[in-house]
Amino acid sequence: MIECVPIMKVFVTRAIAEKALARVRQAAETEVWPEDRAIPREVLLEKVRGMAGLLCLLTDPIDGTLMDAAGVSLKVISQMAVGCDNIDVPAATVRRIPVGHTPGVLTDATADMAWALLMAAARRVAESDRYVRARRWKMWSPTLMLGTEVTGATLGIVGFGRIGAAVAKRARGFDMRILYHSRTRRPELEASLGVQCADFETLLRESDFVSIHTPLSAETRRLFGEAQFKSMKPTAILINTARGPIVDRAALYHALKDGAIAQAALDVTDPEPIRPDDPLLELDNITIVPHIGSATVQTREKMATMAAANLIAGLRGERLPNCVNPAVYENR
Repeated sequence: MIECVPIMKVFVTRAIAEKALARVRQAAETEVWPEDRAIPREVLLEKVRGMAGLLCLLTDPIDGTLMDAAGVSLKVISQMAVGCDNIDVPAATVRRIPVGHTPGVLTDATADMAWALLMAAARRVAESDRYVRARRWKMWSPTLMLGTEVTGATLGIVGFGRIGAAVAKRARGFDMRILYHSRTRRPELEASLGVQCADFETLLRESDFVSIHTPLSAETRRLFGEAQFKSMKPTAILINTARGPIVDRAALYHALKDGAIAQAALDVTDPEPIRPDDPLLELDNITIVPHIGSATVQTREKMATMAAANLIAGLRGERLPNCVNPAVYENR
């Protein structure tokens, strides 16, 4: 008698690079959310029922309720991102579900974006573009759209993991003084990158540019608020390519409007997307882009490939190449 082996099913919450998606389709019966927007919660709760695998994005809240909706068939959750703050990882660990992510691969792309935003804010690029498009440019003027020098300035990096270190590496080409503040000191990088560890207050007080690269956690949520902006130079520029909730949105608005700091440049907002009526959008001294830090063809393809590899390994009962919660493999 031939034994019938059930076909495993997986759900992918958004279209990803076709090459990676083809690998997933070879491994399991695959359904992909067809719309270019986050899947509604109630729809996702229904779609995950009976699924063996879930490939998700940072826009998808994945909690214990959703895992239970999937049922005992759920073998793996694979996130196409480095951070997993949208996933209740402890809930997954309790249920022995490995969670995969895509570290390392987006370091350079995100560091490049941080620098793109830093330069754009320093030289008022987006504001100048709006000025020209509004047909306001009449002639060259020695006082028109004056920005601030980057070369020789002090850069403060908050969070000194892979991306923070990559930002520091790029800063050396601008002869910058580089301060960093991190939960873990990195003495092995201080000499090679020419950086100096500083406490948070010193970094805020002395930096001309402050670039955020810390993960979102209970400790870092609203790490930047009214008190922190008051500690910064009135000429300082804030860059955030990490997570939106690290910065208190209302405090940032008042800091920019009242001149506590000079400029901000954000790749991330709270919430995402930013609401159309958010007062930040009324300000000229802020640049906001739609969370495109890793948005290069090469990086997104690599991320999708890694996410697919994690998913397939989990379906096969193998250890995930990049696992957030390796405790699930203990005592097996």
